[in-house]
Amino acid sequence: MIRIAPSILSANFAALGEEIRKVEEAGAHMLHVDVMDGHFVPNITIGPPVVRSVRKTTRLPLDVHLMISDPDKYIPAFIEAGSDMLTVHAEATVHLDRTLNFIRSQNAGVGVSINPATPLSAVHHVLGLVDMLLIMSVNPGFGGQPFIPYTVNKIRQARQIIEDHHYRCAIEVDGGIDIDTLPEVVQAGAEVLVAGSAIFHAPDPARKVKELLEIAARLGYHSV
Repeated sequence: MIRIAPSILSANFAALGEEIRKVEEAGAHMLHVDVMDGHFVPNITIGPPVVRSVRKTTRLPLDVHLMISDPDKYIPAFIEAGSDMLTVHAEATVHLDRTLNFIRSQNAGVGVSINPATPLSAVHHVLGLVDMLLIMSVNPGFGGQPFIPYTVNKIRQARQIIEDHHYRCAIEVDGGIDIDTLPEVVQAGAEVLVAGSAIFHAPDPARKVKELLEIAARLGYHSV
């Protein structure tokens, strides 16, 4: 099952509620919320108050991606604000196992992410603990970056590891996803596709969501 997760980082924040309504009605499966602190990545975006406001505007699950240092300190606040899934970076925490179990203890979905140059070995041993492995296909920090081709092989390798060990975690891909890169990452094994600029910078964001879903369907994958 292929799921589309529009990233609100690329949305028009002056009309965020309307932007969210468009993609929700078009069939998006969740909203991807990029949280950046200016330390782990060279950008600052949003915090729990915005997540709380977004939670009030949509029934879609909130897939909150913490691109921040010391994520343990902020996990409770983001869950209290309405996050359904919290994803932390393997590179951002010293005790990854502890952090992932802490998220689970807070009754939220658990995700782990790795940057393009980080090997899968950094998360291999925790894949049995998570609901989602987020593979970054751009260097995190800014929207609109071009897709990094070598990450396709990482997706393929991750799919093999997950199947070999019968792990129950989905592969999510974030960065440069559009109508050209979607087929390649889906065929490599991705199941959740984060798209920001491709959707919200399009003349008709709702139509773009439908187009991405149609492409996935033509590949033989079904979104529900």
